Amino acid sequence: MKIGKLPENVLIRSVLRQVKHRREEVLVGPAVGQDCAALVIEPDEALVMSSDPITGTVKDLGSHSIHITANDLAAAGAEPIGVMMTLMIPDTVEEPEIREIVQDVERACAQLDMEVMGGHTEVTNVVRQPLISITGVGKIKKSRLTTVTQIQPDQDIVVTKWIGLEASTILAKEREAELRRRFPAGIVDTAMSFDQLLSVIPESKIAVEHGVTAMHDITEGGVFGALWEMANGAGLGLEVDISKIPIRQETVEICEYFGVNPYQIMSSGSMMIATDEGYELVRKLEKAGIHAAVVGRTNSSNDRILRNGEEVRYLDKPQPDELYKVLG
Repeated sequence: MKIGKLPENVLIRSVLRQVKHRREEVLVGPAVGQDCAALVIEPDEALVMSSDPITGTVKDLGSHSIHITANDLAAAGAEPIGVMMTLMIPDTVEEPEIREIVQDVERACAQLDMEVMGGHTEVTNVVRQPLISITGVGKIKKSRLTTVTQIQPDQDIVVTKWIGLEASTILAKEREAELRRRFPAGIVDTAMSFDQLLSVIPESKIAVEHGVTAMHDITEGGVFGALWEMANGAGLGLEVDISKIPIRQETVEICEYFGVNPYQIMSSGSMMIATDEGYELVRKLEKAGIHAAVVGRTNSSNDRILRNGEEVRYLDKPQPDELYKVLG
């Protein structure tokens, strides 16, 4: 395609017609010549916003980008409303692929009751593959807005579902043929299906109703990175039992094959929660069909301690995500 803005007929046919209006808060949505979106908000509500570019994968790019941004909003306790989407496309991409990406975005938005409120699409030679950047908008009652600065000593640390879900599904899709030569089909198929577990909105809703101090979506840098960020943001120490951190065997197998650390790899789909009543929250989550575990506690020191049986070590500052060692 030619460098520059998408031709108007392509924009209408393969972008604007693919996205639907479903949120009453959105007063002005995407249209030709429309550069801004508009939202209505109640006096006792706050808007919560988050922005993410997706660069680690090209498979399921659209839906992946929506889940990552929606998870950030959910980690603040907010209800996601919609997104502004910037899509940068190399000139080697043709219109059907653009339409497929936007349809993938729309499917995820429909699943999460969100909508595309606007954005920008452009063909450019400064990218080598489609690049999508999402700014998400959510709403929350002002009294329920949480941040990691509110975490206190002697609170439980809960991890939901299993770490490494995001990286496992990305690797299973990006390196499918290679993995199928090494593993039984069931392991690869199951890892590919982890994309159905990437949303943390269900556990966020339960956690908000339960009453938690803060939540943190476990993304780039994995669970070790998330532990450091939570402790650093709160200005506290913590002690965590590595053996209690939930992880699927499929993730273990795939990470061992590629020689990467599953505790330092992208883990969207898993939420880290600080709360006074961690075991009660786990019980509520399990009742709703969401696996979870208490993995440790915060403390008033500056020490960030990891225990694994008799082995004790200190948590390091976040390292580059292990997924990049495989995908570059």
